[in-house]
Amino acid sequence: MLFNWKPNRIFYGWWIVGASVLIAMYSGGAVFYGFTAIFEPIANEMGWSYAQISLAASLRGLELGLLAPLTGILTDRLGPRRIILGGGIITAAGLFLLSRTTSLGTFYGAFALIAIGMSGTTQTVLMTAVANWFRLRMGLATGIAMSGFGLSGIIVPLIVKLIDIFDWRVTIAILAAGLLAVVIPLSLVFRHRPEQYGYQPDGLKKSPAPLPSTPTVAQVAQSDSKATQAMKSVTFWRIALAFLIHVMLISSVTTHVMPYLSSAGMERTRAGFVAMALPMMSIGGRMGFGWLADKFDRRRAAAIAFGLITIGLLCFGVAPGAGLWLMIPFLLLFGIGYGGSTGIRPSLVSEYFGRANFGSIFGFIVGINALGGIFGPFIAGWVYDTWGSYQGIWLAYCGLAIVALFLIINISKIKINKNQA
Repeated sequence: MLFNWKPNRIFYGWWIVGASVLIAMYSGGAVFYGFTAIFEPIANEMGWSYAQISLAASLRGLELGLLAPLTGILTDRLGPRRIILGGGIITAAGLFLLSRTTSLGTFYGAFALIAIGMSGTTQTVLMTAVANWFRLRMGLATGIAMSGFGLSGIIVPLIVKLIDIFDWRVTIAILAAGLLAVVIPLSLVFRHRPEQYGYQPDGLKKSPAPLPSTPTVAQVAQSDSKATQAMKSVTFWRIALAFLIHVMLISSVTTHVMPYLSSAGMERTRAGFVAMALPMMSIGGRMGFGWLADKFDRRRAAAIAFGLITIGLLCFGVAPGAGLWLMIPFLLLFGIGYGGSTGIRPSLVSEYFGRANFGSIFGFIVGINALGGIFGPFIAGWVYDTWGSYQGIWLAYCGLAIVALFLIINISKIKINKNQA
């Protein structure tokens, strides 16, 4: 009998989750978290102000903005494979252009190209790909997939070291080559919907029956909303505005963490360690809150995550005066809270609006969220240029985090009109 034993095959959806982790880890580290490491070298060489350089981070945020609804629609229609492949190639081209920049115009143009490419290799496409393959375990699956963005923190010290050995231009060229080596082969792993390949979501033999309506079980929407229908609901706009604030806070902190800590007297190597630890700490939040989202009320779990962000950001803002030891509770609270709220967002959207048009609806929400990513880093840079300190903006952002908490706790189940769905 031993010789007839065959191991259970791994459900293919988990291979898609694994590929998403690796793509998110590299692209997030090279473009999103790694930007803080090249911030000061660019300012020192080019003589540009912090606000001017921060505007590039805002242009980078376009991948979450104007392009997210389009990539969501295209992913629903064409599947993720071609979108990811094209996005990786375009992002690498933008990084190569950035390594050759000699003017602000070229600098901004490179980031605009990077934004176009990143729209095909980050949240909207990856989360749509995963959401298509899971229902009952979607919170856990998306939490694991998005932990790749947390793992990308390990790339930040590598970028700092490469800049020390070479310079920021050679470092960016190396990152561009690495992006091609990672994204192109992994894009081939992605498949669109499980039903097209003889599977059911979660690897079940048949479609799952509707879940019982109980406050201790994560609810999966049984009716699928169209994007236009979802956008007419109060629930859609509360989710969108809460996460707009979320993106505003996260993008501002991750962009300015190293310049901020340098201004507070921390040496560059230690500041780079903090920049690395922040996304790493988010991994626990992404996976832990993803699991909680499948078991309990996603709305309350998201509110708890926003509460952690608020307290952590307060520690971050007062650290220069009260003591840099506050970086420890900042990393714990802000990192876990930010990872948790990020991990819950896809399953929250799926719960309230269904699975059939997830890419389109999630894309529109991410697009609205991107306004925070566009304006947040620029405002923080402008505040520093104007007053010579970051503290005021961090305390103001604490107030915004509280607003987001109240928005998310007050969302309610959308009522689907069966004649419109």
